[in-house]
Amino acid sequence: MHIRKAASSDAEELSALLNELIRAGGTTALETPLSAAEFVDWFIDGEFPLVCHVAEHDQSLVGFQSLSLYGDPPKGVADIATFARMNPKTAGVGSALFPATRAAAKELGLEFINATIRADNISGLGYYAKMGFETYDRLVQVPLQDGTSVDRIKKRFSVNAMAHTTPHA
Repeated sequence: MHIRKAASSDAEELSALLNELIRAGGTTALETPLSAAEFVDWFIDGEFPLVCHVAEHDQSLVGFQSLSLYGDPPKGVADIATFARMNPKTAGVGSALFPATRAAAKELGLEFINATIRADNISGLGYYAKMGFETYDRLVQVPLQDGTSVDRIKKRFSVNAMAHTTPHA
């Protein structure tokens, strides 16, 4: 699997990947499909995105991960979003993307990466826990467009935690 920074030319393929997940429901807070132009604005070079990496496998894009400042987070904090293709599913996309995202967060001088995950997104909650994110808050009963209420779990990753957890010789 090859990891690289996303380019505007990736938007058509990535928006199709994302829209498939949105239509399936249950794994993203996004509920309305995005055009390629909206995708570029939201994830690649709009006002809020900081960095977006893609995972390539067998000449196709199998996932992406972004850091953004959408919603005016506290200084030193950015939000992460991770998406992997549903069909065909490729194992290990998120695990392959996170080192590049973590390195970018460090370069950007971030203290924390925030992930806000739907409580019914069991695979997403598991993924972020596996990457070292710790739960710190819960938004209760956030309504979806259809009126259904779903809690959101807020997890954060300390960008410099690695330095603090190195055992002393």
